Amino acid sequence: MNSFKTWDDIEIAYQEWGGESAQSPTVVLHHGFVADAQANWVVTGVVDALLAAGRKVVAPDARGHGSSEKPHDAARYGEQRMARDLEVLLDVIDEPEIDLVGYSMGAIVSLIYASGSDRVRRLIVGGVGSGVIECGGVDRRAVSNESIIRALSSDDPSPLEAPAAAFRRLADSVGADREALLAQASSIYRGEIPLQRISAPTLVLAGDADPLAVRPEVLVDAIPDARLRIVSGDHMQTIADPRFTASIVDFLA
Repeated sequence: MNSFKTWDDIEIAYQEWGGESAQSPTVVLHHGFVADAQANWVVTGVVDALLAAGRKVVAPDARGHGSSEKPHDAARYGEQRMARDLEVLLDVIDEPEIDLVGYSMGAIVSLIYASGSDRVRRLIVGGVGSGVIECGGVDRRAVSNESIIRALSSDDPSPLEAPAAAFRRLADSVGADREALLAQASSIYRGEIPLQRISAPTLVLAGDADPLAVRPEVLVDAIPDARLRIVSGDHMQTIADPRFTASIVDFLA
């Protein structure tokens, strides 16, 4: 595990796989809310599949997640801050150009970053749909931010209702710092992302039963060079669909 100090002095952990003989550019994977690089990208087989395809892979743990520093101040969070962390990471690993993959919260981070940088060769975003445009960030209509905050705050998670309960189960399963997650949940991005500025060819991956990725064609239409692929599953299942992994490898080839 490697780490660096980001622009506002938070320690960010990241993992690297693959050597100098790997195909360029490096693939950077940004995980979703509550999860970390291990849960979203290693356990699901995405890292292994990219390595088998001859790629070098880098995956950070976002601030408040995984092995990264976890302040409890909501002012230290938000996807726009994580996008700035991503810029520092690329400087640290000395990568002038990358292929960027983000899921859910990580998709918002990736869209924000790609809309303001020319360092992204190809972009893949999953777990998001029309909410990026209609809500400004992660879709809060099917799963309200308030319900997620209640789920993370509850002393007794047993009576919690789906789908917010799924985020609490994930937090408990990965041993997350719930106070840090609450800080991020209170600071999620709610603004317009200038999607028309994204120059990288883009793939939108959406689960056919994902309430946070409804009408993904709306997002595809808003990005100049984007295409859509539908795979199976809800928000927690989509990333484990073998077709999700295969789509990443194929699009980045």
